Amino acid sequence: MTRTTFCMLSFNFKRITSLVWSSLKTASKQSYWGIAYSRHRLTTEWVMAELLKNPNIMRKMQLEVREVTGNKTKIDASDSNKMKYLKCVIKETLRLHPPFPFLAPREASASVKVGGYDIPPKTKVFINIWTIQRDPKSWERPGEFYPERFENNPIDYRGGDHQFLPFGSGRVCPGILFGIALVEYLIANVLCWFDWKLPVGTVEESLDMN
Repeated sequence: MTRTTFCMLSFNFKRITSLVWSSLKTASKQSYWGIAYSRHRLTTEWVMAELLKNPNIMRKMQLEVREVTGNKTKIDASDSNKMKYLKCVIKETLRLHPPFPFLAPREASASVKVGGYDIPPKTKVFINIWTIQRDPKSWERPGEFYPERFENNPIDYRGGDHQFLPFGSGRVCPGILFGIALVEYLIANVLCWFDWKLPVGTVEESLDMN
């Protein structure tokens, strides 16, 4: 019978640990990219839907994208930094159509009163982003797609301004920068090289955005 020495056990433990960490890193990467891709794919669809419903905004955005691109045959990732209106359009899309209508639930650690409501300890609290981002107390013309509201506006995606929370606040989604860059790149390309319109016989007012 083969005897197992301490050195063999130590070697096997290190090998198993290495394999476990490798598997965990692979799973984390797949989860990270998968979530970022799926959520921002939906955002891209919402951007295009809003632009089709608002052709004047689409034309203004195309003018900016094509002006920045010039005679180049492809758009570089760095070009999107010069497309200020593009960023406003994406922010406005995320305001009206956040990837998650609710944040992950929080549990009250003590009795507290919020907005006139008594919340006892251990109560699960859901934060409704969809409603917050359409609150007329915080937003002018809240139900309207109006990207210009973000021009010269310091509000960003990190959740410091609690009226705009498409990715939450505090420990926010780690894929924000990747996801936003991906959406900017995709939208800039499809608007630069193609003209878009609704099918013949379809009017903007009939496009259901619910």
